[in-house]
Amino acid sequence: MTKISPSILAADFSALINDVNDIKNAGAEYLHVDVMDGIFVPNISIGVPVVNSLRNSTDMFLDVHLMIDRPHRYVRAFCDAGADLVTFHLEADQPQDLFEAIKAVKDCGKKVGLSLKPKTPSVTLLPYIQLLDLVLVMTVEPGFGGQSFMHDQLQKIASIRQMIDNLNPACELEVDGGIDSVTAKLVKEAGANVLVAGSAVFRQKDRKAAVEALRNA
Repeated sequence: MTKISPSILAADFSALINDVNDIKNAGAEYLHVDVMDGIFVPNISIGVPVVNSLRNSTDMFLDVHLMIDRPHRYVRAFCDAGADLVTFHLEADQPQDLFEAIKAVKDCGKKVGLSLKPKTPSVTLLPYIQLLDLVLVMTVEPGFGGQSFMHDQLQKIASIRQMIDNLNPACELEVDGGIDSVTAKLVKEAGANVLVAGSAVFRQKDRKAAVEALRNA
């Protein structure tokens, strides 16, 4: 089954928990929490305190995406704050520190994922793939919402799906960037099973219909 993970970047932060409750009632399985530090990506969003507040206010699965430099320094803090899944970028740390971060998340009893920027080839996942619960493919350059979907990433999604099926079938394949009812169909056909969407859910009047449109694309 396709899972939907609406990104809170598109939510109303003045009434965040109301929006979160609304997308839970709309049937979304995950809540995508984008953490940006202004270093790894050219934008700053939220951090540990907001994740902690969300954890204290909802029982939704918190899908926390760290777009931060040297994430091995912070993964335990996000686990302790209540993240259910912590995903960080392969490009953001040295290999030994990526392995350290993966182990740290696992030691906290949480799920762990690695994310790839559009220009990062799928083969770079090979040393890590059997340790992961999720791979996140970015279909826009990370850092800002509202960008257009990069169709040239579809082959990468298909390649990673084959890698997962061969080496770690339990691993989920998530896609983030420019997802709507049209592109959702394309990434699902390529092998994705978790779809991150911001405007396509939070900016819609009927969020339940929006979630179902993505799931059934």
